[in-house]
Amino acid sequence: MKLSSIRIRVSNLCTHLRYHSSLATNPLKPINSTELETLVLQQYKQGKFYNLIENVISKPTVLLASCRNLSNNESISEDSVSKRISIDEISDELRQNRFNVEECCVKMVANRIKGESLVLPNLKLKVLIEAIRMVLEIVYDKRFATFAYGGRVGMGRHTAIRYLKTTVQDPSWWFKVSFKPHSVFDDKHVCRLCLIVEEKIDDKFLIELIKKFFEFEALRIEFGGCCMGRGFPQESSLNSMLVNVYFDGLDKEMQEFRKKIDRKEKKFSVDSVGGRVFHKPERVYAIRYLDEILVITSSFSKRRVVGLKNEVVKFLEGVLEMEVDKLETAIHSSVSEKIDFLGMELQAVPPSVLHPRPSEKEIRARKKYNRQKEMKLLELKNARATRRRKRGLKIVEHIEREVREIFRSWGGETVHDFFESLEDRADWHRKFTGGDFFSLRTIRSQLPCELVDAYDQFQEQVDKHLTPLKARNALEEVGKRAEEEEKKNYAESIVDDLTKLCMKVVAPPELVKKAVRLAGFTNSMGRPRPIKLLICLEDADIVKWYAGVGRRWLEYFCCCRNFKLVKTVVSYHMRFSCILTLAEKHGSTKLEAIRHYTKDLKVSDMAGGEEVYFPTEKEVKMMGDKNFTDPKPVDGALTIAVVRLAVDEPKSYCMAHFCDRRETALYRIRLLQNRLNIDPLNTEKWVPGMGAIHESLNRKCLSLCCDHISDLYLGKITLQDIDCTAFVDV
Repeated sequence: MKLSSIRIRVSNLCTHLRYHSSLATNPLKPINSTELETLVLQQYKQGKFYNLIENVISKPTVLLASCRNLSNNESISEDSVSKRISIDEISDELRQNRFNVEECCVKMVANRIKGESLVLPNLKLKVLIEAIRMVLEIVYDKRFATFAYGGRVGMGRHTAIRYLKTTVQDPSWWFKVSFKPHSVFDDKHVCRLCLIVEEKIDDKFLIELIKKFFEFEALRIEFGGCCMGRGFPQESSLNSMLVNVYFDGLDKEMQEFRKKIDRKEKKFSVDSVGGRVFHKPERVYAIRYLDEILVITSSFSKRRVVGLKNEVVKFLEGVLEMEVDKLETAIHSSVSEKIDFLGMELQAVPPSVLHPRPSEKEIRARKKYNRQKEMKLLELKNARATRRRKRGLKIVEHIEREVREIFRSWGGETVHDFFESLEDRADWHRKFTGGDFFSLRTIRSQLPCELVDAYDQFQEQVDKHLTPLKARNALEEVGKRAEEEEKKNYAESIVDDLTKLCMKVVAPPELVKKAVRLAGFTNSMGRPRPIKLLICLEDADIVKWYAGVGRRWLEYFCCCRNFKLVKTVVSYHMRFSCILTLAEKHGSTKLEAIRHYTKDLKVSDMAGGEEVYFPTEKEVKMMGDKNFTDPKPVDGALTIAVVRLAVDEPKSYCMAHFCDRRETALYRIRLLQNRLNIDPLNTEKWVPGMGAIHESLNRKCLSLCCDHISDLYLGKITLQDIDCTAFVDV
């Protein structure tokens, strides 16, 4: 045993020396996405990818690119990586198939007596997992269905919601597939997953690694819960990719069913529809975000929807061996019943609900506003003309060219204003056409022909430009067209309300209010209150924590119809809760805190300047539906508080991935469910649909630099971006 251990140490030392000598001669650079895709596609032969571990994943440049993704730092250096792990050592272990997954797993024990333990991968294993995810993304991403969201670039929650609002037409029945709560991805599912992967990838080392990940719980997938895609430390970056691979068979079945319906509709439209027949086509829409599956039908009878649901459940239970909760997987009417999806409520409504017509009072108010606006513009125009005349009199003796230009523009404006006035034009028309002197034949015969022709041409121009009849008819024609257009739009809106249905997406108001009350922002009467746990923090950290929760809420629900409710929660309840917390800390009143910090919650930085982290009232008021792809829910920021410890511990590296700063401080994690002594599985006390960080991390201490603790408070990073296996015991 001693001799073998000495050999291993010598081998590791030699590997370490080779790594540093290679760095000195030829520094490593992470491979870019284009080069990585080219490298992966080179392994494609006869319909499969071969030896991805040996030829792609084990390459140092690929592993360094994995480190870059974990650190979110494009300019990551080899020195920062070498202080934590050895790239060459991981590369050699992968090539020789001796990578020990079990040694890279750390078990976190829960503080509660009945609490479950949590296994987390260390930084070395995280690098390998991310490298495998990068390669699998290139292999599978373009092969996934277009309605498969989550864990993909540009295919997140808001992308799915936009698809629902813009593409789904006239929904009639829908159902959401629900799995039994906390169904674990066990051995039978892992074997099925490996068979699916082997259909496209021929690499026994990769298959063995995936099996070991699940065997030693470095990867853990749980269906029917609230932990996927939320940035929790118990979730790996590879989970989303493997879930999409596992459900790809179901996606293909749904695609085939939709194609069959489309072919039937095309044949019906060609052969059967003619004349003035009003026809609503049959449609099936499917949206899947990781393990959340929603199926929507249009113009289907309920009997056919029941058959479709049974086929989906049969495929999930028979082929994928999933445990479906048949009681919760029920069919609902899209008009009379709401359905929860991605933490939001969906319902089919007429177009007038989303785009209501203005009332008579609103129309009168708009016309009054337009008249006031026109009068204001006229006053400004007259004042500008007066100033021009006065200025012209002063400078006419000195700047003749400028004066001519000014009067030329003024004359053009005057002529333009003249032609817009029907009264002025009618007055001049009467003056020019008042007498018939040149119209008398005896007079015309005695005058020169040139004079008579000039008069006739002048009279034609007078009739053309000054007669009020044509102008009045033109204005009346414009008014008639506008009135007809309004009547047409009104008729179309009535028909649309009777024949069309659109998707309405709202934030669940009761759940939002319950979350606000549970987190301690408000008291039992719904009024803001301080959170005493945060009093020990610095003023800037208190504001940053509130700002992180508020911005997460605003970004997540900005696509909802009742976004105003979330704005009120953030701009009033959370803002004044933060003010009361600062007042409680300094022993002052609310008015004194507002006077010092202002309502925008301005705090001083280290340089003495003022910083604003919390969204201002004006900023919140102007917020709307932004083009977010996959914003993180508020769960990870709302259920955690990180409190700085007043201890003198030796300096260590920041626990954020590959951060080489040593100016750190210790912080203790306090979880919401442990502070309130509530089980997150108890939906009566906990907020339904809101996830929770694993309780084994409660009261653990982490060492972070000032930049990363600020990012953690503001919600820019999560515990998934930190090496949770390096926690400090204090």
